[in-house]
Amino acid sequence: MSKDRLVHTFSIVARDPKTGEYGVAVASKFLAVGSIVPWAKAGVGAIATQSWANTGFGPGGLALLEEGLSAEETLKKLLENDEGFRLRQVGIVDKNGGAAAYTGVECHEWAGHITGEGYACQGNLLAGPEVVDAMSIAFQYAKGDLANRLVSALVAGEEAGGDKRGRQGAAVYVVKEKGSYDGNIDRYVDLRVDDHEHPVAELKRLLTLHRLYLGETDPNKLRHLSGETLSELVQHLHRFGYLPLPVDGYTTYDADVKKALNDYCAVENFDTRWREDDQIDEEILEFMRTK
Repeated sequence: MSKDRLVHTFSIVARDPKTGEYGVAVASKFLAVGSIVPWAKAGVGAIATQSWANTGFGPGGLALLEEGLSAEETLKKLLENDEGFRLRQVGIVDKNGGAAAYTGVECHEWAGHITGEGYACQGNLLAGPEVVDAMSIAFQYAKGDLANRLVSALVAGEEAGGDKRGRQGAAVYVVKEKGSYDGNIDRYVDLRVDDHEHPVAELKRLLTLHRLYLGETDPNKLRHLSGETLSELVQHLHRFGYLPLPVDGYTTYDADVKKALNDYCAVENFDTRWREDDQIDEEILEFMRTK
């Protein structure tokens, strides 16, 4: 078996028991690594397949998990009839938070994995075991939702040495029931950096933008559109060409200002943060200040 298509990488698979989310984050000196390694299904589990990646482990493993097999049982089934098992590396988490991982004896050094409650970290051709150790610690102590914790693990892994060959691609994929933009499918976060000098840093930036454009409004960040808040909004909308400034100014959040704000939100893709009442999400104002 040729070894010229080995997907050297470090990744983490995990489940959040509070939200029911499952996810995978991965980084590698490999083009579009996010198209190969991460697999997940809401209510079922998550899988990372790498090294000499058998992409069939993704859908095949999820099918086994959906049948009710545990992560350990699924891993055993995937490997038992696989002639390339010595080259495989796999991480799996199941619907109960059980985690399993495997590193074949022919994976390029350093190669190994670590599992914990609800997660597994794995990697090959790494700087050393400190990479997966750092990922494990970072994931356990990181704040925020699952996607943020997964990316925090990647950041820690890269800072500990990451892929010995360098950097190129990274991705984070998280699913939860009806978690998509319109609530019709389970794809919640699906971000990929296919080719970049600093892919993990870029992935972190994209996740911040994902929160801005698709995140829910924090009730503590709502501002009533009156006084200084209204005045600031009007100035921004005028500056961007959405609103003329009359001689006597705007003293209330009237229909003209509301339409201008609605038009601005439509252009800037703030659909999830637009409101019909007389309040504004502070995140919109913060974005306006940067432009």
